[in-house]
Amino acid sequence: MSIVKTAYNRRSFLKVTALSGGGMMLGFNWFANLAPVGKSGKAINTKDWVDLNGFVKITATGEVTIFSPNPEFGQNLMTSMPMIVADELDVDWKNVGVEQARFNTEIYTRQFTGGSQSIRQGWQALRTAGASARHMLVQAAAQTWQLPAEEISTENGVLYHKISGKSAPYGEMASSAALIPVPKEIKLKEIKDFKIVGTSRKNVEGAKIVTGKPMFGIDYRREGMLIAMIAHPQAFGMKLKSFDATAAKAMPGIRDVFSFQVLKNDYEKEMFDTRTFNDLVAVVGNSTWEVMQAKKALQMEWEPITDTKEIQNFRGQKREVTIPGGLESSDVHIQKMAESGAKSATVARKDGDPETAFKNAAKIIERSYSAPFLAHNCMEPMNCFAHVTAEKAELAAPIQAPEFIEKTLSARLGLPIDKIDIELTRMGGGFGRRAYGQYMVEAAVISQQMNAPIKLIYTREDDMTYGIYRPAYHATYRAALDADKNLIGFHVTAGGIPESPLHANRFPAGAIDNYLAEEWAIPSNITIGAFRAPRSNFIAGVEQSFLDELAEAMGKDPIEFRLELLKRAKTNPVGKTNDYDPDRYAGVLELVREKSGWGKGKKSKLSRGVAAYFCHNSYAAHVLDLSVKKGKITVEKVTSAIDCGVIVNPLSATNMVEGAVTDGIGNAFFGALTLKDGKPEQSNFDQYRMIRMDEAPRVIDVHFVKNEIAPTGLGEPPFPPIFGAVANALYKAKGKRFYHQPFLAEENELD
Repeated sequence: MSIVKTAYNRRSFLKVTALSGGGMMLGFNWFANLAPVGKSGKAINTKDWVDLNGFVKITATGEVTIFSPNPEFGQNLMTSMPMIVADELDVDWKNVGVEQARFNTEIYTRQFTGGSQSIRQGWQALRTAGASARHMLVQAAAQTWQLPAEEISTENGVLYHKISGKSAPYGEMASSAALIPVPKEIKLKEIKDFKIVGTSRKNVEGAKIVTGKPMFGIDYRREGMLIAMIAHPQAFGMKLKSFDATAAKAMPGIRDVFSFQVLKNDYEKEMFDTRTFNDLVAVVGNSTWEVMQAKKALQMEWEPITDTKEIQNFRGQKREVTIPGGLESSDVHIQKMAESGAKSATVARKDGDPETAFKNAAKIIERSYSAPFLAHNCMEPMNCFAHVTAEKAELAAPIQAPEFIEKTLSARLGLPIDKIDIELTRMGGGFGRRAYGQYMVEAAVISQQMNAPIKLIYTREDDMTYGIYRPAYHATYRAALDADKNLIGFHVTAGGIPESPLHANRFPAGAIDNYLAEEWAIPSNITIGAFRAPRSNFIAGVEQSFLDELAEAMGKDPIEFRLELLKRAKTNPVGKTNDYDPDRYAGVLELVREKSGWGKGKKSKLSRGVAAYFCHNSYAAHVLDLSVKKGKITVEKVTSAIDCGVIVNPLSATNMVEGAVTDGIGNAFFGALTLKDGKPEQSNFDQYRMIRMDEAPRVIDVHFVKNEIAPTGLGEPPFPPIFGAVANALYKAKGKRFYHQPFLAEENELD
């Protein structure tokens, strides 16, 4: 049993209060990673609460409500996180309810969903909150019954003194418990004693989602609300020169058409600010249809941008960012990246003497890989409600990082932060795209100009051509073999537009005596941003593809080859900055080998590929089986092994792995956003190919490594290695290696 400090103060266990109707309320620090869960479905009157980071409320009737600040976009935190509190609190899950908190930086810290950090960062805080509340209830019962606290036990929200036969539901002791001091340290359960954590629980908002309840930003309505849309340049590297709105303004239902700046010219950008197209035209009217028609009637003229430099505040450090002029094209990008990869780059890590190893090699294997820009294509396009007056700004939007955009809104609107109120709606997909909240700034500026409540809506074309793409990447791998086919040198140089995907200290770094990792980047005016498992989503796939080809050249089984390298990294590691655990990495490979039956039984007609990777503090491995029938490819099965520590909700965790696998296969086969003279060549789903339901794997078999390690990331780690598993399986099926994504550009290549 662990004993932890509760560290109560204004940012942790701030206050415990007796409620007027009986019961107790416990405030605690979620470290900004609490998410709502609950069955009550009732709105909570915020006047009953004090300003805290997060809350546990126990009513006189015994219901527990968890009030959460973190945005939800489908990873099911609203179920899993409250399960942690409920288990330590020792309550019946059917009596637990959850509500979404409003955004408030005075109460909450890091109200940000991303980086697969929510469960990881909230684990101990959530457990401590539940355990402390249970401790206070036990103390209250001990005082009421005049009995030793150590003789009192709890189960499913009921207090028991088994010797005397006394018992009471939590609700009866809640008001008294509110007067008990919050303990300075508390005992937490042993992992083996969990009753709720580790069991599958359905999404607490599932019924609302499937019955179409208004939960998402796109559903938001307000009396007197107008509809707004924006028009932006058709090409990156262009800006607004002039426009004629005469015809548009004359159309039915149109209130106004005007140009505006998203950010002021001298503004220093925050971490998730973007200035894709800073000068826009807004069309505002009574209905979506009327605004869409008026937007088509606009006459606009664009002109080229010139080279500019901007200052961005990135994690507390100011850095200068170059935005070059010019109209960029994908064919030129491919050429530039290949040229950059052939030149010397910045050394990120060097072990041993790789130059001599390659000079003395009996054989050198060299392969280059590339991938295009990718669009996020969230199911729900960007949208935001805004009502800005001289006194305050009210916004409601699907946003991953409200704290970052709040500062930008304050600077742009000229309002103090405490006059900006953001309501967090559920997100119809995020994947990193909604960390960039320029659409909220646009909505706020339009509302301020109109002096009216408005809802800004992006069309799919607006969303797909606006940028915030996954960068385009390129990597070249080289391996040096001696006369006995032993690996004696390894070299990777990787870069992209406009950033490098390299993680220099990840596997196979630490397992090879002579190792060199270099990186480079090409500036661009095409705006990029976080995409599911940033940077890892490219480098994992190409690394795993190269390791497979290397294993074949060495005459080794692909899994055995990886395990040999990991054994070396464990027993005699090279360097001291390796950022992975060889045992855990090997563990997922061994588990996926066992569960997939790799290397066992009769030769299958299916083509198999394997890949594994470490990112976001977790380990994932996949074996992918595909068939080829009359030239068409079908993914028959994917076997997945994941080590992300303790699994809070197996059902939710399995769903996330299944989603990551399907998403990765779709991007590997089809994903591509290309440009011609600065203009995106895909603007909707008739041109941007997505995976379809009948193209998803027939079976996804998910297995988790069982251990008692505190939970780590899960939303992102299963995604990167699936690209490598796809490439390696395709090689077995087609007899040729695939080096450039997307692998299957033609729609008819799958069933």
